[in-house]
Amino acid sequence: MKTKMILLAALMFHLMTSYAQLSEKTENEPQNTSMKLMSTNDSKISIGGYAEINYNQPFGNDIRSNGELDVQRMVLLFAYQFNDRVDFVTEIEFEHVKEVFVEQAFIRYKLNEWMNLRAGLILIPMGIINEYHEPTTFNGVERPLIANTLIPTTWREIGIGFSGKFNDLGLKYQVYLVNGLNGYDDGTAKISGGGLRSGRKKGAESFMSSPNLSFKIDYYGISNLKLGFSGYLGKTQSTLFDGLDTNNDALVMMADSSRVGLNLFGIDARYNKDGFAFRGAYFAGSLTNTAEYNELTGKDVGSKLFGYYMEASYNLMRLFENKNEELVFFARYENYNTQSAVEAGTVKNDAYAVKQITTGLGYRIANGVVLKADLQFLKNKTQDSYAKQFNAGVAVWF
Repeated sequence: MKTKMILLAALMFHLMTSYAQLSEKTENEPQNTSMKLMSTNDSKISIGGYAEINYNQPFGNDIRSNGELDVQRMVLLFAYQFNDRVDFVTEIEFEHVKEVFVEQAFIRYKLNEWMNLRAGLILIPMGIINEYHEPTTFNGVERPLIANTLIPTTWREIGIGFSGKFNDLGLKYQVYLVNGLNGYDDGTAKISGGGLRSGRKKGAESFMSSPNLSFKIDYYGISNLKLGFSGYLGKTQSTLFDGLDTNNDALVMMADSSRVGLNLFGIDARYNKDGFAFRGAYFAGSLTNTAEYNELTGKDVGSKLFGYYMEASYNLMRLFENKNEELVFFARYENYNTQSAVEAGTVKNDAYAVKQITTGLGYRIANGVVLKADLQFLKNKTQDSYAKQFNAGVAVWF
């Protein structure tokens, strides 16, 4: 009898420990607004949103410049639950007051506990900021620079694929087939040596020459630590393939020259404990067929690119044992080159090799409201000194 009691106690202890570990991992799982809305079961429809209003003021170098004040973005998200297995999420974004975009619009069909089907306009799971771009989730008034130039945030494509998680392992995954970036559109080249940003179609009358593969694996099984590995494989799209006579070798060769192959990989990490937080991301990519593309279009696309940033921060309110508010001091260093290597016939442009230092404060006056201010110092290889800018802003997320 005594042995049975000991075994029963051991079993209960094991179950309680496993549950505690599972709960800890679940709480550590990274979530953005759409993920939070989909996890809400209180009502058929859920609403969320975020906004940022910013002020940017260049200064220094004996040059006077006007500052820019901008309602940079105002975003509303809606999720509707049709039943226990099917829901829909959409994100409507107003940029600079006058521009309207659909940033996400997809259905999720829960096939089982570890696999969901997603279809529609989907965020490309690359790095941190592209998925977790709500302004209260990152330090600094502006997003990291490589999340604009190297990774064309907010990068979204129309596609279909699967996502899921294994909470007992602290793992989640995403894998999608999507339309690729627009490389050539009715005589206009969209990709350049300066990056991929102009190739975004944003779900607006997108076309597809061939599907691309996007995937990411996240690990959150260790308390306070989040790790990610992502990849994007495929080719840019071209209108020259629309109605192409495959028997005309000259036209086929021209169409082939209007596309660039893109293999892009990234790793990212986030860690926080006792008021300290660290995060960083590194991306590396290779581009193929760039010599042919540059000859056809007159562009200067490189054959390799890379970029990374490292950031450290500390909540100064910890010094005063204030748990209701946060005053976060941070410093971030970035380095990227969208033309780190070129094929023969393409001249390197040192303006594409950029370094930036950002340091500042974020004052979290409520959960979901942050007042921000920072200084930025930016320089490329063609410059002898850093360009300077002061930024301030209001960030909201609910």
